[in-house]
Amino acid sequence: MVRGKKAKYILYIFLGILAVAGYLYIYKNYGIFKTPDEVRNFVLGYGHYSSLVYLALQIMQIIIFFIPGEIIQIAGGYIFGTLLGGALSILGIIIGSSLTYIIAHSLGRKFVHKILSKNNIWILEKLEALGEEEKDIKRLKGVVFFLYLIPGIPKDILGYICGISQITFKSFVLYSTLGRLPALIISLYFGEKLDLDNLPMLIVIAVVMSVLFIIGVFYGRRIIQDITRK
Repeated sequence: MVRGKKAKYILYIFLGILAVAGYLYIYKNYGIFKTPDEVRNFVLGYGHYSSLVYLALQIMQIIIFFIPGEIIQIAGGYIFGTLLGGALSILGIIIGSSLTYIIAHSLGRKFVHKILSKNNIWILEKLEALGEEEKDIKRLKGVVFFLYLIPGIPKDILGYICGISQITFKSFVLYSTLGRLPALIISLYFGEKLDLDNLPMLIVIAVVMSVLFIIGVFYGRRIIQDITRK
Protein backbone atom coordinates (compact mmCIF):
# COMPACT_ATOMS: atom_id res chain seq x y z
CA MET A 1 0.00 0.00 0.00
CA VAL A 2 2.80 2.41 0.93
CA ARG A 3 4.74 1.50 -2.17
CA GLY A 4 1.64 2.17 -4.26
CA LYS A 5 1.27 5.64 -2.76
CA LYS A 6 4.95 6.40 -3.32
CA ALA A 7 4.66 5.29 -6.93
CA LYS A 8 1.64 7.54 -7.40
CA TYR A 9 3.45 10.53 -5.88
CA ILE A 10 6.44 9.90 -8.14
CA LEU A 11 4.06 9.78 -11.11
CA TYR A 12 2.50 13.10 -10.02
CA ILE A 13 5.92 14.75 -9.79
CA PHE A 14 7.04 13.34 -13.14
CA LEU A 15 3.84 14.43 -14.87
CA GLY A 16 4.06 17.85 -13.24
CA ILE A 17 7.61 18.40 -14.49
CA LEU A 18 6.64 17.07 -17.94
CA ALA A 19 3.57 19.33 -18.07
CA VAL A 20 5.53 22.46 -17.12
CA ALA A 21 8.33 21.68 -19.56
CA GLY A 22 5.85 20.90 -22.32
CA TYR A 23 3.83 24.04 -21.64
CA LEU A 24 6.91 26.26 -21.71
CA TYR A 25 8.14 24.64 -24.93
CA ILE A 26 4.74 24.91 -26.63
CA TYR A 27 4.26 28.49 -25.39
CA LYS A 28 7.63 29.44 -26.87
CA ASN A 29 7.09 27.66 -30.19
CA TYR A 30 3.29 27.79 -30.58
CA GLY A 31 3.65 29.81 -33.79
CA ILE A 32 4.85 26.73 -35.66
CA PHE A 33 1.35 25.21 -35.42
CA LYS A 34 -0.29 27.97 -37.46
CA THR A 35 0.28 26.40 -40.89
CA PRO A 36 1.70 23.18 -42.38
CA ASP A 37 4.53 25.29 -43.85
CA GLU A 38 5.59 26.41 -40.37
CA VAL A 39 5.54 22.84 -39.08
CA ARG A 40 7.49 21.66 -42.13
CA ASN A 41 10.21 24.28 -41.71
CA PHE A 42 10.50 23.48 -38.01
CA VAL A 43 10.72 19.70 -38.52
CA LEU A 44 13.12 19.82 -41.46
CA GLY A 45 15.34 22.17 -39.48
CA TYR A 46 16.44 19.11 -37.47
CA GLY A 47 17.90 17.39 -40.55
CA HIS A 48 18.43 13.64 -40.04
CA TYR A 49 16.34 13.74 -36.87
CA SER A 50 13.31 15.25 -38.63
CA SER A 51 11.25 12.02 -38.47
CA LEU A 52 11.87 11.73 -34.71
CA VAL A 53 10.94 15.40 -34.22
CA TYR A 54 7.71 14.91 -36.17
CA LEU A 55 6.91 11.80 -34.11
CA ALA A 56 7.50 13.79 -30.92
CA LEU A 57 5.22 16.58 -32.17
CA GLN A 58 2.46 14.07 -32.94
CA ILE A 59 2.74 12.53 -29.48
CA MET A 60 2.77 15.99 -27.86
CA GLN A 61 -0.26 17.05 -29.90
CA ILE A 62 -2.30 14.15 -28.51
CA ILE A 63 -1.29 14.79 -24.89
CA ILE A 64 -1.58 18.59 -25.08
CA PHE A 65 -4.97 18.47 -26.76
CA PHE A 66 -5.35 22.16 -27.64
CA ILE A 67 -2.64 21.85 -30.32
CA PRO A 68 -4.41 21.57 -33.72
CA GLY A 69 -4.05 17.96 -34.85
CA GLU A 70 -5.11 18.56 -38.46
CA ILE A 71 -2.17 20.93 -39.04
CA ILE A 72 0.29 18.33 -37.69
CA GLN A 73 -1.17 15.56 -39.86
CA ILE A 74 -1.36 17.64 -43.02
CA ALA A 75 2.25 18.61 -42.39
CA GLY A 76 3.11 14.90 -42.04
CA GLY A 77 1.91 14.27 -45.60
CA TYR A 78 3.56 17.49 -46.78
CA ILE A 79 6.97 16.47 -45.37
CA PHE A 80 7.09 12.68 -45.65
CA GLY A 81 4.26 11.70 -48.00
CA THR A 82 1.17 9.67 -47.18
CA LEU A 83 2.90 6.34 -46.44
CA LEU A 84 5.83 7.39 -44.24
CA GLY A 85 3.88 10.31 -42.79
CA GLY A 86 1.03 7.90 -42.03
CA ALA A 87 3.31 5.42 -40.30
CA LEU A 88 4.85 8.14 -38.13
CA SER A 89 1.44 9.68 -37.38
CA ILE A 90 -0.16 6.36 -36.41
CA LEU A 91 2.80 5.48 -34.18
CA GLY A 92 2.64 8.91 -32.54
CA ILE A 93 -1.14 8.67 -32.11
CA ILE A 94 -0.90 5.23 -30.49
CA ILE A 95 1.84 6.37 -28.09
CA GLY A 96 0.13 9.67 -27.27
CA SER A 97 -3.32 8.10 -26.83
CA SER A 98 -1.85 5.38 -24.62
CA LEU A 99 -0.24 8.01 -22.41
CA THR A 100 -3.46 10.01 -22.06
CA TYR A 101 -5.35 6.84 -21.07
CA ILE A 102 -2.68 5.85 -18.53
CA ILE A 103 -2.46 9.37 -17.07
CA ALA A 104 -6.24 9.59 -16.59
CA HIS A 105 -6.46 6.04 -15.26
CA SER A 106 -3.70 6.81 -12.72
CA LEU A 107 -4.86 10.28 -11.62
CA GLY A 108 -8.58 9.52 -11.61
CA ARG A 109 -11.89 11.24 -12.14
CA LYS A 110 -11.12 14.52 -10.37
CA PHE A 111 -8.18 15.19 -12.67
CA VAL A 112 -10.25 14.48 -15.79
CA HIS A 113 -13.05 16.78 -14.62
CA LYS A 114 -10.54 19.59 -14.09
CA ILE A 115 -9.28 19.46 -17.69
CA LEU A 116 -12.72 18.95 -19.27
CA SER A 117 -14.60 21.92 -20.65
CA LYS A 118 -18.36 22.23 -20.10
CA ASN A 119 -18.93 21.43 -23.77
CA ASN A 120 -17.29 18.01 -23.38
CA ILE A 121 -18.96 16.82 -20.18
CA TRP A 122 -21.68 15.09 -22.20
CA ILE A 123 -19.10 12.67 -23.66
CA LEU A 124 -18.01 11.61 -20.17
CA GLU A 125 -21.63 11.18 -19.11
CA LYS A 126 -22.40 8.98 -22.13
CA LEU A 127 -19.42 6.70 -21.51
CA GLU A 128 -20.10 6.48 -17.78
CA ALA A 129 -23.73 5.54 -18.47
CA LEU A 130 -22.54 2.28 -20.00
CA GLY A 131 -21.94 -0.24 -17.20
CA GLU A 132 -19.99 -3.46 -16.86
CA GLU A 133 -22.46 -5.83 -18.54
CA GLU A 134 -21.20 -7.53 -21.71
CA LYS A 135 -23.72 -5.80 -23.97
CA ASP A 136 -22.76 -2.42 -22.51
CA ILE A 137 -19.03 -3.08 -23.03
CA LYS A 138 -19.68 -3.99 -26.68
CA ARG A 139 -21.72 -0.82 -27.09
CA LEU A 140 -18.97 1.17 -25.38
CA LYS A 141 -16.42 -0.02 -27.93
CA GLY A 142 -18.74 1.10 -30.72
CA VAL A 143 -19.28 4.49 -29.08
CA VAL A 144 -15.51 5.04 -28.74
CA PHE A 145 -15.01 4.08 -32.39
CA PHE A 146 -17.69 6.50 -33.62
CA LEU A 147 -16.49 9.29 -31.32
CA TYR A 148 -13.12 9.09 -33.06
CA LEU A 149 -14.63 8.53 -36.50
CA ILE A 150 -17.07 11.46 -36.57
CA PRO A 151 -15.42 14.79 -37.53
CA GLY A 152 -16.11 17.78 -35.31
CA ILE A 153 -15.97 15.86 -32.01
CA PRO A 154 -12.88 16.78 -29.95
CA LYS A 155 -10.64 13.73 -30.34
CA ASP A 156 -7.66 14.22 -28.07
CA ILE A 157 -9.60 14.85 -24.86
CA LEU A 158 -11.26 11.45 -25.41
CA GLY A 159 -8.17 9.55 -24.30
CA TYR A 160 -8.44 11.13 -20.86
CA ILE A 161 -12.17 10.42 -20.71
CA CYS A 162 -11.73 6.78 -21.78
CA GLY A 163 -9.04 6.36 -19.12
CA ILE A 164 -11.71 6.55 -16.41
CA SER A 165 -14.36 4.59 -18.30
CA GLN A 166 -15.05 0.84 -18.40
CA ILE A 167 -13.25 0.31 -21.71
CA THR A 168 -10.00 -1.64 -21.42
CA PHE A 169 -6.67 -0.18 -22.47
CA LYS A 170 -6.30 -2.68 -25.34
CA SER A 171 -9.80 -2.01 -26.71
CA PHE A 172 -9.32 1.75 -26.38
CA VAL A 173 -6.08 1.75 -28.39
CA LEU A 174 -7.60 -0.50 -31.08
CA TYR A 175 -10.93 1.30 -31.59
CA SER A 176 -9.60 4.83 -31.21
CA THR A 177 -6.86 4.19 -33.79
CA LEU A 178 -9.30 2.60 -36.26
CA GLY A 179 -11.70 5.51 -35.81
CA ARG A 180 -8.98 8.05 -36.55
CA LEU A 181 -7.74 6.39 -39.76
CA PRO A 182 -10.14 7.81 -42.41
CA ALA A 183 -9.63 11.47 -41.43
CA LEU A 184 -5.90 10.87 -40.92
CA ILE A 185 -5.44 9.40 -44.41
CA ILE A 186 -7.36 12.29 -45.99
CA SER A 187 -5.24 14.86 -44.11
CA LEU A 188 -1.99 13.14 -45.06
CA TYR A 189 -3.00 12.84 -48.71
CA PHE A 190 -4.05 16.50 -48.73
CA GLY A 191 -0.64 17.44 -47.32
CA GLU A 192 1.22 15.32 -49.86
CA LYS A 193 -0.51 17.14 -52.72
CA LEU A 194 0.20 20.64 -51.37
CA ASP A 195 3.42 20.92 -53.36
CA LEU A 196 1.81 19.74 -56.60
CA ASP A 197 -0.07 21.77 -59.18
CA ASN A 198 -3.35 20.08 -58.38
CA LEU A 199 -5.57 22.88 -57.10
CA PRO A 200 -8.98 21.39 -58.15
CA MET A 201 -8.33 18.18 -56.19
CA LEU A 202 -7.20 20.13 -53.13
CA ILE A 203 -10.34 22.27 -53.28
CA VAL A 204 -12.57 19.17 -53.52
CA ILE A 205 -10.81 17.52 -50.54
CA ALA A 206 -11.02 20.74 -48.50
CA VAL A 207 -14.75 21.14 -49.27
CA VAL A 208 -15.53 17.49 -48.39
CA MET A 209 -13.56 17.74 -45.13
CA SER A 210 -15.32 21.00 -44.23
CA VAL A 211 -18.78 19.56 -44.94
CA LEU A 212 -18.04 16.43 -42.85
CA PHE A 213 -16.72 18.61 -40.04
CA ILE A 214 -19.86 20.77 -40.04
CA ILE A 215 -22.09 17.66 -40.04
CA GLY A 216 -20.07 16.26 -37.13
CA VAL A 217 -20.38 19.48 -35.13
CA PHE A 218 -24.16 19.71 -35.53
CA TYR A 219 -25.15 16.02 -35.61
CA GLY A 220 -22.27 14.15 -33.92
CA ARG A 221 -23.81 14.36 -30.47
CA ARG A 222 -27.16 13.11 -31.76
CA ILE A 223 -25.47 10.14 -33.47
CA ILE A 224 -23.69 9.16 -30.25
CA GLN A 225 -26.93 9.52 -28.29
CA ASP A 226 -28.68 7.17 -30.72
CA ILE A 227 -25.88 4.59 -30.40
CA THR A 228 -25.96 4.62 -26.59
CA ARG A 229 -29.75 4.45 -26.51
CA LYS A 230 -30.19 1.48 -28.91
